[in-house]
Amino acid sequence: MEEKTQVLEARATLSYARIAPRKVKIVADLMRGKSVEEAQRIAKFAPKASSDILEKLLNSAIANAENNHFMNRANLYVAEIYANQGPTLKRIRPAAKGSAVRIRKRTSHITIVLRESK
Repeated sequence: MEEKTQVLEARATLSYARIAPRKVKIVADLMRGKSVEEAQRIAKFAPKASSDILEKLLNSAIANAENNHFMNRANLYVAEIYANQGPTLKRIRPAAKGSAVRIRKRTSHITIVLRESK
């Protein structure tokens, strides 16, 4: 019978971030599969609105890995990173001829999963 080896992973989740998921996914796709140091550099220097949010979340996931799971920072990489759609805030803006236009302010649920490379 095979032994199941448990893969240690550390995760950090941010719910209800006030940014659209499609804006987060641009930087998230760049970070996926990279080492933690390289992902931090991408998040720090990417000229996108979501890079500040992702940098903070990545630092939180690294802290979780080191303090809660006793993982080595040098071996960590971004195994999964995804942004799902959260609830949409609906606002109304006046428009021409007494009508109104609905404005959709989208939110995101962002998750980062870190694992140790062997």
